[in-house]
Amino acid sequence: MLLNQKYRWIKKFLVAIFSSAIVLLWGGCKNISTNEKEKREPSNMEAIQDSGVLKVVIDYNSTNYFIYRGQPMGYQYELVLALCSDLGVKPEITVSNDLGETFEGIKSGRFDLIAKNLTVTKDRKEQVSFTKPLKQTRQVIVQRKASPGSSDSPVLNSTLQLAGKKIYVQKSTSYYQRLLHLSEEIGYAIEVVEDSVYGVEQLVAMVSQGEIDFTVCDENVALLNKSYYPNLDVSLKISFPQNIAWAVRKGASQWKEFLDHWIIQFQKTQKYKDIYHRYFESPRTAGRFNSEYHSISGGKISVFDPLVRELSLKYGWDWRLISSIIYHESTFDPEAVSWEGAAGLMQLMPVTAESLGVEDITDPRQNIEGGILFLNWLNEQFASSIPDSTERIKFVLASYNIGLGHVKDAQRLAEKFGKNSQVWDDHVDFYLKNKSSEKYFKDPVVRWGYSRGEEAYNFVNRVIDNYLHYTNLIPEST
Repeated sequence: MLLNQKYRWIKKFLVAIFSSAIVLLWGGCKNISTNEKEKREPSNMEAIQDSGVLKVVIDYNSTNYFIYRGQPMGYQYELVLALCSDLGVKPEITVSNDLGETFEGIKSGRFDLIAKNLTVTKDRKEQVSFTKPLKQTRQVIVQRKASPGSSDSPVLNSTLQLAGKKIYVQKSTSYYQRLLHLSEEIGYAIEVVEDSVYGVEQLVAMVSQGEIDFTVCDENVALLNKSYYPNLDVSLKISFPQNIAWAVRKGASQWKEFLDHWIIQFQKTQKYKDIYHRYFESPRTAGRFNSEYHSISGGKISVFDPLVRELSLKYGWDWRLISSIIYHESTFDPEAVSWEGAAGLMQLMPVTAESLGVEDITDPRQNIEGGILFLNWLNEQFASSIPDSTERIKFVLASYNIGLGHVKDAQRLAEKFGKNSQVWDDHVDFYLKNKSSEKYFKDPVVRWGYSRGEEAYNFVNRVIDNYLHYTNLIPEST
């Protein structure tokens, strides 16, 4: 596990945990049965590090996790990336705006971490273990301002004025209980409607659009949304400051202890301050949200979406995968040219483009179609030897980036050194990544010599990762 100097304390913490475990096993657990040894918490530190994957559930909204101009972004998303980097694992992100599903998932071990803006409450503490707070916030009423000449009622400025009002809140949130308690405090009924269809930010948008009159959300999120919808008022506070935290499965004490230390230390860093500023303080936030290339407000990945959809459908590809390739090849710039001479959206080499019938390499339609035809050809080269299409696509992507010959060399090296030449992860990818090493590129089974295989290795990972984000947040069809 690679850790930078800033996080040496993490290494010390893990060593301490490991040492304690050795003492316990040696001194007090000599008679534990094999079955008991195998009963390990799916959320504990050891299981996460052994798997190399952190299973995280995040909600999809304009703050926590979204796509903007083809790139995954979000406050919680970036925190999770930083955590995974320090842990030396990869994130496996599940999107769920259903809190009931979220809590069931953490209890069952489907998730290792709930990375959401969870309000810490007594009832929830009975279901999960909360980490140290990420921040504090208050609950506020979201309502419309009365515009000149409209029939809208004046803005409420007292909790007593909530008597008899109908307020919509997302189901299973802490807002529901707070409003019930508030109703008792003021001595008048408040009609609280739990909505199981819409999330917090969707309800906020519905208030702005006049579909409903009131909802509730956390103050920092409300202020952020106010920059998107200037006709909103979020000044009426209905709670004292409350802790917002992540959550893990109850009983996962080592994992929780690690997270507590990590959060405390990370919040002191400039990196954390930059992340917070990017999503809650930067004046660019509103412009980003109002862009047609924001996955929530516009739903587009790029200006080329219609063309990518059309050509992908024609040749049997998922348009989101092609979009991910284009993003990493050219960031959607049809005039992009690499130092090697590759050009256009899909960075075709001139000789390859010519062989595929591409006359104008910078023409988006011709370039995309040429790139897809090249992918088809590469796919055919592996079709018989790698029947699993999900596995095969990794070989295709690597070949698209570095050339078929070098990937075939890596397969031969894998077979020679006892690995599976039909499996990419931890088998063929290792030999392609290390094909710049004399030990491998001078091996007798290698026919294409030296290559900077690490670039292709990274290309495969980045395209697949981005594609998974697109599948999380962008519909396959509209």
